[in-house]
Amino acid sequence: MANFLKRRNFIKTSAFLGSLLGFPAIAHSKSTIEEKIDSAHLSLSKGGKSVIGLKVAPIPQVRVAFIGVGNRGSGHVKLVHACGSKAKIVAICDVQERYTKRSKDWLEAKGVTDVKFYSGSLDVWKEMCRRDDIDLVIISTPWEDHVPMAVYAMQQGKHVAVEVPAAYTVEDCWKLVNTAEKTQRNCLMMENVCYGDEELWLLNMAHQGVFGTLTYAECGYVHDLRELLFSKTEYYNMWRIRHNMERDGNLYPTHGLGPVAQYMDIDRGDRFNHLVSMSSLEASLSEDSNSMTDETNEFHGKTGFKHGDMNNTLIKTVKGRTILLQHDVVTARPYSRINMLAGTKAFHKGYPSQFTMKGKNSHSFMKKDEYDALREKYKHPIWAKMKEEIERNGGHGGMDFVMIYRLIDCFNRGEALDMDVYDAASWSVVTPLSELSIKGGNKPVKFPDFTGGKWQESRTLGMLQM
Repeated sequence: MANFLKRRNFIKTSAFLGSLLGFPAIAHSKSTIEEKIDSAHLSLSKGGKSVIGLKVAPIPQVRVAFIGVGNRGSGHVKLVHACGSKAKIVAICDVQERYTKRSKDWLEAKGVTDVKFYSGSLDVWKEMCRRDDIDLVIISTPWEDHVPMAVYAMQQGKHVAVEVPAAYTVEDCWKLVNTAEKTQRNCLMMENVCYGDEELWLLNMAHQGVFGTLTYAECGYVHDLRELLFSKTEYYNMWRIRHNMERDGNLYPTHGLGPVAQYMDIDRGDRFNHLVSMSSLEASLSEDSNSMTDETNEFHGKTGFKHGDMNNTLIKTVKGRTILLQHDVVTARPYSRINMLAGTKAFHKGYPSQFTMKGKNSHSFMKKDEYDALREKYKHPIWAKMKEEIERNGGHGGMDFVMIYRLIDCFNRGEALDMDVYDAASWSVVTPLSELSIKGGNKPVKFPDFTGGKWQESRTLGMLQM
């Protein structure tokens, strides 16, 4: 993060000095942005072998290591342990020893005493990744660390599962794709929402024709995080609010967009073509910082946050579908991922989940008995098959456990993973493309094709083959 902020400060300082010296800093900046918009979709592929449908030999017991066991990582440790003999935790790393100790204490209470722990320095994770007894590395660190850690782990021959978003620059998205193709290692982004009960229900219906021809969707991440953003302890070095200070765009697209991308077969017959993004004015963080009582907080009295209170990004697919994607983490609005899906035969709106169908009085939503019957008919089998385990292990209503279980189980059986590096790149690249659109005056920005044209080949998601 320090390097990230230094880069930003350098850019600001250069523009300021340029104006003092009489250089056309604003015109140059505008020209640079336009050039970036025009070239954002260009391929940076190094011509590796595709990893679509990548399978490796069955791994009866997956040996797992973790980088980052703070907010998310500690939960992943517990869920991998819940997989029993299907997986073995061999190593855990976190720069903060208090977190490795917390995981150590929890594991020892469960009778697990043969795990190696790494902590103390900023690059000790590399030492862990070089071990030869690791199959899978799970990365749950600040966003800016995801790509260097994932790339290094794959270069050491490890498969990788990385938290969301997987990357936040166009170049870094290509680094993940190119490294996965070169090393022939899996790189999965851990988008847990794709494993939610409601989301898998909609996925089943979309792919069984209940919606007819899909036309548009609305989705997003609406979650008032102000208390956490201003906390000095919740995020390491307050990394998350720093992004809001320095950047404007959709900073967290994948919780809402991932399931919609799967409903619409993105990179499996359709793909994102271009987007347009715009943000509202910024007000909430500046007002809250001025009302803060803790004067020792470095954000006390801060103003000038770059990120608008609400970001709206509109995506058009090659087949002509549209997706409205929202990002708002500073408004006193109930949590929502929206999860709206429309087709020629049916319509769904989430939060709360409501459904209507053609020929069934589409001017009002289904009554409870009709809705419940539909939920039962198209319920994804994993939620029925593993009901007790899901309830016992939980994690965001059970979706976290389903995600971890599926990840481990696919390795056990030598099957292709449910999601791949192309999903990770296509969903994550929304962030830098939305930033470019805003900087360019809300201009359309084209998506790169990370699959090298293979998006046109129809393929079925693993979760639909159970």
